[in-house]
Amino acid sequence: MSAPVVNNISLQDLKAGLADGSIALIDVREDIEWNAGHIPGAIFNPLSAFDASALPVATPGKKVIVHCRSGRRSITALGLAQAAGRTDVNTHFEGGMLEWVGAGEPVAQG
Repeated sequence: MSAPVVNNISLQDLKAGLADGSIALIDVREDIEWNAGHIPGAIFNPLSAFDASALPVATPGKKVIVHCRSGRRSITALGLAQAAGRTDVNTHFEGGMLEWVGAGEPVAQG
């Protein structure tokens, strides 16, 4: 498998996209991490059982963004999605939950 195409999105652009509905955010962390707290509106698709076919389809004006805790697993998920033919899945929130929480952003529980 070749290296995935990886683009980054900033915290500010992520927040804006979540607020206006132009981003579908995929959380690839595991159950225990998700249940401990996740970004409101994120879709759970853990890397251990990652299913590229379950990802929403990017459309004009709507991007699919992947994130994890610190940016490593999200790159792996981008590679898996692209290997499955999802060339529209090429961007991750590099700072992940660590940056989100560190910035004092809201976290949903359960």
